[in-house]
Amino acid sequence: MSHTPPQTLDSEEPSPATAAQTPDSQAATLLHISFNQDSGCFAAATDRGFRIYNCDPFREIFRRDFGPGGGVGLVHMLFRCNILAFVGGGADPRYPPNKVMIWDDHQSRCIGELSFRSEVKGVRLRRDRIVVVLAHKIFVYNFSDLKVLHQIETIANPKGLCDLSHVSATMVLVCPGLQKGQVRVEHYASKRTKFIMAHDSRIACFALTHDGRLLATASSKGTLIRLFNTLDGSLLQEVRRGADRAEIYSLAFSPTAQWLAVSSDKGTVHVFNLKVDSGLMGHDRSHSTSSEANPASPTAVSSLSFIKGVLPKYFSSEWSVAQFRLQEGLQYVVAFGHQKNTIVILGMDGSFYRCQFDSGNGGEMTQLEYYNFLKAEETF
Repeated sequence: MSHTPPQTLDSEEPSPATAAQTPDSQAATLLHISFNQDSGCFAAATDRGFRIYNCDPFREIFRRDFGPGGGVGLVHMLFRCNILAFVGGGADPRYPPNKVMIWDDHQSRCIGELSFRSEVKGVRLRRDRIVVVLAHKIFVYNFSDLKVLHQIETIANPKGLCDLSHVSATMVLVCPGLQKGQVRVEHYASKRTKFIMAHDSRIACFALTHDGRLLATASSKGTLIRLFNTLDGSLLQEVRRGADRAEIYSLAFSPTAQWLAVSSDKGTVHVFNLKVDSGLMGHDRSHSTSSEANPASPTAVSSLSFIKGVLPKYFSSEWSVAQFRLQEGLQYVVAFGHQKNTIVILGMDGSFYRCQFDSGNGGEMTQLEYYNFLKAEETF
């Protein structure tokens, strides 16, 4: 695969090759949304093509409308450069759902493709790697020549769960293991594999920090989110989303790993305060993972921990500090905004919310902005 070096997408002007916005483009159905690696942009895949948006300020950067027969089921950006990866999808896909297409938007064409024997469930990009997720297998490719570097067997993975670190020097990959409730962490720099039994039930969602040192996981029960050190697999903190079962849709760390945002089918986005000092990660804290042994450790979950044996576990886990209520049953993905204490929420109905939380007092978040990004008249 040969292509010109990736260049930054011009976030001031839409690309000159932008397709004409026909009236019927308003009828596009959203099939997938994903933030880019620094959450400054997001990509939306529709039954007619794909669109790229800037988060702050909110604005459509460009769109590719392939028209009928242009369905894109997955789309992922590589930071803000001109290279994207997508997979055909919807009722009338543009490309077969077993192929990953590498698109160069400066050339407005595909410059490479990866074909598989089964449907692609997920794609993740780094500047040097492409990771493709199938139902029971994950392939890691070198970006420059599309050579396979690693193959990983997983338990059934219909959601295409996988995450990567984005700090250039060290690549960490997390994926489901071979058992229910197990996650596998690949540390490529040290060539080490770590298996973590994170939950008793099936893994529903997980997320890595940018440096790959912290991992947040949720199970199909969706009541507890657990925070692990990826280096030694130790449990650092446990937080409680709620008492009822819920399907967790997304988890996101703030850039400093001070906060964790969670969205679920219950329609509430929660923000949790993390007690982990990332500077101490893998050093002082790895020696003691028991709150009984060291009351100052990050697993000393609350002031109730001294009567843990008396009260049920429900009371000893930490609750969210801030919440934002949305429509129940709709799928939302979350990320932290570039402004302090803000989060961005994207809905599968085309909704874009920017909210702010009070880091001191917590409580209900304040809505700063709302747009419907699928409506053509609201593009910028």
